[in-house]
Amino acid sequence: MRQWMVAAKKADFYVIAEKFHVDPVVARIIRNREVIGEKNIRIYLGGNLSDLSDPHQMKDMDRLVEILAQKIRKQVHIRIIGDYDVDGVTSSHLFLTALRRVGAKVDVVIPHRIQDGYGLSLHLLQQAKEDGVDTILTCDNGIAAIDEIAWAKAQKMTVLVTDHHAVPFEEHEGRRTEKKSLADAVVNPHQQDCGYPYKELCGAGVAWNVIRVLYENYDMDKREAEDLLDFVAMATVCDVMSLTGENRILVKEGLKRIRHTKNIGLQALMQACNVQPENISAYHFGYVLGPCVNATGRLDTARHALRLFETGQETEAEEIARDLVDLNQERKELTLQGVEMAKKLCEEGGYENDPVLVLFLPDVHESIAGLIAGRIREMYSRPVFVLTRGEEGVKGSGRSTENYSMYENMCGCAELFTKFGGHPMAAGLSLPEENVEKFRRKINENCPLTVEEVCPDIHIDMAMPVGYASTELVHQFALLEPFGKDNPSPLFADRNLSISRMWLIGKNRNVLRMSVLSEYGQPVPVIFFGDVETLFAYFTEKFGQEEVENALHGRKNRILFSMVYTAKIDFYQGNENLQLEMKYYR
Repeated sequence: MRQWMVAAKKADFYVIAEKFHVDPVVARIIRNREVIGEKNIRIYLGGNLSDLSDPHQMKDMDRLVEILAQKIRKQVHIRIIGDYDVDGVTSSHLFLTALRRVGAKVDVVIPHRIQDGYGLSLHLLQQAKEDGVDTILTCDNGIAAIDEIAWAKAQKMTVLVTDHHAVPFEEHEGRRTEKKSLADAVVNPHQQDCGYPYKELCGAGVAWNVIRVLYENYDMDKREAEDLLDFVAMATVCDVMSLTGENRILVKEGLKRIRHTKNIGLQALMQACNVQPENISAYHFGYVLGPCVNATGRLDTARHALRLFETGQETEAEEIARDLVDLNQERKELTLQGVEMAKKLCEEGGYENDPVLVLFLPDVHESIAGLIAGRIREMYSRPVFVLTRGEEGVKGSGRSTENYSMYENMCGCAELFTKFGGHPMAAGLSLPEENVEKFRRKINENCPLTVEEVCPDIHIDMAMPVGYASTELVHQFALLEPFGKDNPSPLFADRNLSISRMWLIGKNRNVLRMSVLSEYGQPVPVIFFGDVETLFAYFTEKFGQEEVENALHGRKNRILFSMVYTAKIDFYQGNENLQLEMKYYR
């Protein structure tokens, strides 16, 4: 059972509210996000690009850019090697755009998920050697490719790594030592001796900082780098990075620019997804546009998505964008089938005492393993690994909960894997099929948390009567955006609520609308997108079928409940109406 935890952080909310011209509720939410002090509040509410740290502080930054500049002057063959997700594709596009702009002889390779696998594989390096490539520039990968880079260096190739994933380490007698890469330069803020103060950049964020320094080296207008922020923003949200500090600034600035983007591919993708540029938000990156880019890397090749962003032809862009939308629809259907298989395995496979779920679904397409893992994590509130049978052994993806570091715990099972990598919230791995059950057993034996402890609490910003919510207050919530990891939409709770009426809507009648009465009798519209059947079963168990029927017919009833909710504005026929969305109930 997930506990409801109401934040109890202290501050003089009325002083903050007056100083920054916000409602005390907004002041309390700011404090709940651990934003403390006038300077930090100012940056949180109105930070801009001038508040970003100096990119020269990143370890190896100046060295990497100096090497790049030398290679560009010599006109040697530079190859960018990216990744097949949104972060990897956008990073590749950023580097390709920037290096072409400064006159480099450059091309790009996006690995094929199944044929090449993740990151800097030996196969891709061998191909680069055959193609006469002098210099490899990675983005969103490379930090874990210790052996592969050693091979490339033995072939006299130059290797430049830009990445944001966890640095692999060895542990001896309780002391951790980072594994040494033979790359000519490694730019990754997670390196222990990297002086860059903000560590949570995505791969595109790291690449963009390299481009800032590169353009500075060529005395170019900094606005040329800033024009690329629409892609950095998309990657940051889609890679589920922390929307704190610099990432909030990058996403806010990127959202401003995508509304007027000159990239024909982005324009076509927004049009194909029926997204109005003037209304775009972080939500559209994470749940509308991003999945279409990801789908091509899952079911076909991510090179299509890169071509979308590279094309200068409107007709081609429109055609590719439509293909990406169709692929995403196919991906949705495959994911739903996989989720049902995973649920059945959870229910029948004796997993109730496992704090970490390791689910082997041999017939599921390996490209959607991470999506299924994410859905199952939401359902069971536990870290989840979904493993599938690939062409060369078993492959899998993991999705974690906030209090379980997935990558660190996988390091304790390293001998079972042929390859693995990731960060606290997500990971990828390969292993022999005979090690699947060994992995399940060991990852659970080593788990420092019980089933109850890995289940994350529901963090509520404050107890707020539903009658206090207003359109004026909700408009102020825009100051807190963009919402995402570590900066969620505000959550409130109220109790002793009754129902004057509830009814089902939607094509499949799977969305519930309610008119809820506060303790003081105020009617407030509420919508619920969750599992309606489970909700009705819960109300029936507590109050009886007759009371549920009374509520459904607008008759007086005895249902009394508490809920956790968000407050939003519903736009209908040109009018603004307050709407509360119920997230949890009891």
